[in-house]
Amino acid sequence: MNTIRTAMLLAAMTALFMGVGFLIGGSGGMMIALVIAAGTNLFSYWNADKMVLSMNHAVEVDEKNAPEYYAIVQALAKQAGLPMPRTYLIDNPQPNAFATGRNPQNAAVAASTGLLQRLTHEEVAAVMAHELAHVQHRDTLTMTIVATFAGAISMLGNFAFFLGGNRNNSPFGFVGVLAAMIVAPFAAMIVQMAVSRTREYEADRRGAEICGHPLWLASALDKIARGAERIPNPDAERNPAMAHLFIINPLHGERMDSLFSTHPSTDNRIAALQAMARDMEDGDIKTAPRQAPAQRQAEEQQPSGPWGQVAQPELPAEPEKPKSNPWGRNPTGPKGRWS
Repeated sequence: MNTIRTAMLLAAMTALFMGVGFLIGGSGGMMIALVIAAGTNLFSYWNADKMVLSMNHAVEVDEKNAPEYYAIVQALAKQAGLPMPRTYLIDNPQPNAFATGRNPQNAAVAASTGLLQRLTHEEVAAVMAHELAHVQHRDTLTMTIVATFAGAISMLGNFAFFLGGNRNNSPFGFVGVLAAMIVAPFAAMIVQMAVSRTREYEADRRGAEICGHPLWLASALDKIARGAERIPNPDAERNPAMAHLFIINPLHGERMDSLFSTHPSTDNRIAALQAMARDMEDGDIKTAPRQAPAQRQAEEQQPSGPWGQVAQPELPAEPEKPKSNPWGRNPTGPKGRWS
């Protein structure tokens, strides 16, 4: 179903892209748009994750330069039965996180330094479990491709602005150019928002199952939303087409649960998680991960708990050398970043 849904989405975005080309330049413009769309599809599949990480200035880390953060992702990936994703840090004070990649074998998760500094160990774990849920549901490919197409369609709208003076290019004259400038980017935005909003609820639920504590994620969402309202994210503001990738919308003024919001209302998401916590207490929901039979048999011999072999999660011991925060960041290392 995910493959079919992704194929349908790609077809819809390609058709929208070609429609914008037709509005701008008639049949010739439509064929040029088709060629660009085909190239965008190929580029998005193989390289969109690298582009998103680069636009956010994300730096890859491991167990040596970000031990606690890396250990959290590693434990949760094992709990979910997923391959260990590449792990990134974004030097940004706004608390936020996202996942990207074309499949679980080529996935990446990224968290901001603001997230690691402002949230507790358990809340960070819940956020990363949410991102791993996107990986498990294969949302990352779809959401990254949508981000790429939305940006490309907005780019075509800008082209229409500059081509507006030569109305012979468009069979609809000025009306066609105006539609390309306004309506087409708006339509791309609607598709982008619809994809993000429906999948966030599913990722919240599965993320809560992976970490085993829906209220951890509820608390994290509340803190991230309040932080995002106060702290700007310049990279996201410059590239709004990728806003739906984040766990909470990083843009200012986008907090309503309406057609024009890339994310569901944070209050609604928290309420759903609180209801899930009550159901778990009543025994209506089980948090067993979806794993291969061999993995399940091996883990039956180990204590239960969201951290694999540790039944009650504890903060790792403080390192001997002092650091600027408890997540392994050392500003005096190579290039001054998470060494």
